[in-house]
Amino acid sequence: MLKCPNCASKDIGKIGINQYYCWNCFIELSVAKGIINTHQVEEDGTLSSLDDLFEEEERRYTL
Repeated sequence: MLKCPNCASKDIGKIGINQYYCWNCFIELSVAKGIINTHQVEEDGTLSSLDDLFEEEERRYTL
């Protein structure tokens, strides 16, 4: 099960193919090649990367 690297919540909703949304801290997540990419949704709908806030090990997704 996918866990948010930001808040460790498991309250994650699927919004697209390999795209998820954390309902606890309101960030968007995407998974590519086993790495979770994190994004903040801005007021205009664009996404800003939050990946630099986390170590790669924290962003690794394994089943």
